[in-house]
Amino acid sequence: MANIRDQCSWVHMQEPDKATIKAKDLLRMALAKSRLLEPLQMGSLAIRKAALIIGGGLAGMSSALELANQGFAVLLVEKQAELGGNLRRIRHLFDGEDPAKLLETMIARVTAHPLIRIFTAAKIERMEGSIGNYKTKISTNGTVHEVEHGVVIIASGAKEYAPREYLYGQDERVITQRELEDKIASSGKRFLARNGNKPTTVVMIQCVGSRDEERPSCSRICCSEAVKNALKIKECSPETAVYVLYQDVRTYGFKEKYYTQARQKGVAFIRWDKETGPEVVKVARRLNVRVFDQILRIPIEIPADLVVLSTGVVANEDNKTIAQFVKVPITQEGFFLEAHMKLRPVDFATDGVFLCGLAHSPKLIEESVIQAQAAAARAATILSRDHIELDANISRVVDENCDGCAYCVDPCPYKAVTLFEYMWQGSTKKVVEVNESLCHGCGTCMATCPKRGVFVKSFTLDQIQAQLDSALQGA
Repeated sequence: MANIRDQCSWVHMQEPDKATIKAKDLLRMALAKSRLLEPLQMGSLAIRKAALIIGGGLAGMSSALELANQGFAVLLVEKQAELGGNLRRIRHLFDGEDPAKLLETMIARVTAHPLIRIFTAAKIERMEGSIGNYKTKISTNGTVHEVEHGVVIIASGAKEYAPREYLYGQDERVITQRELEDKIASSGKRFLARNGNKPTTVVMIQCVGSRDEERPSCSRICCSEAVKNALKIKECSPETAVYVLYQDVRTYGFKEKYYTQARQKGVAFIRWDKETGPEVVKVARRLNVRVFDQILRIPIEIPADLVVLSTGVVANEDNKTIAQFVKVPITQEGFFLEAHMKLRPVDFATDGVFLCGLAHSPKLIEESVIQAQAAAARAATILSRDHIELDANISRVVDENCDGCAYCVDPCPYKAVTLFEYMWQGSTKKVVEVNESLCHGCGTCMATCPKRGVFVKSFTLDQIQAQLDSALQGA
């Protein structure tokens, strides 16, 4: 192909004479390559019509139900003893819906579905294969199961940051937003009664464990959680003063109206920055919260009966292990990294692997469900086929040239090249092998090989050299 439109007429429209010369060069180079072209043959791969879903939280169960309702077998793996994940710790929602009922309904539907096989208290010991043909070993309660599946959906979730700041763990009056939800749910209208008295002042501190030097990213949902619990406190105990100390309020989307409601009900929002952040000190038997108000430009000291920390969302430690199993990347913070945030938001560069929920990034319940449905829809595009066609422009190993130096193994971004040994005429021979279902024909292996032991079909070194020679002749 000689792309005259994009590479000449569009980019050089003000220089038609020079553009014509360039077009002739491109045509001559294309002709030089075409003389060396060889027929391409597309491979085919059978699909195992089952999906392995890693994580039995809300996102994992949502994906499982979406696929199972379309008639596909689902293998749902959860490391905890029961399904539910982080949804078990959420006690109330903005709209008044009971998350416990949502959880109970989801678990009942998943466990009752005949196409969903559940593994709880489970650990993935080994996973091998590629799109359409995976084999996975799962251990649970001392029993090892070997399963086969065609796709993988990662919904392994995340966890709450364990704070070390603001006297947490040193004073029982310093708690997290999750612990506050538990207290509100258990005490109800008697909100947090302590020695027979309700707390007169509650101070919430935002961005604990996020937006700092160690974790510079925002956890997105902390502000909404703080506003939700502040409104609940005002509902249970209108006389209780609530202060929210924040860097920026990010109740994005339709949650903005709840931020307005909180202000109307008397919740005070005080802005701070990193240089003059809040400080929690113990004075006699009291807790005092000191902060520099960025609006009033004065220091403020608030006697608090309860200090609530809005902790960030952090990735699970086992994400690295899962990423190595399925050969996908993770971010600096440990979350899984999608192929493209706009064009392929639930895909990986590795075909046949998808992601959703908190494993991707912090998000609200409805966002997790929507992304889980999207991941299931993408997985269904593969499981609905009997076979998939493999790309024809992929790498091929030249056995007589390959000496097994393995220079091409590690640089491969798709982990499609493997080194193996075999006996040949009484001696051990090393050679690399390309997994055609993983290879995308990027050419990294060909660029690193010093012996012409591997090439990409239709982009051989001879073809590229012919193009260069043709271009130089025109110059």
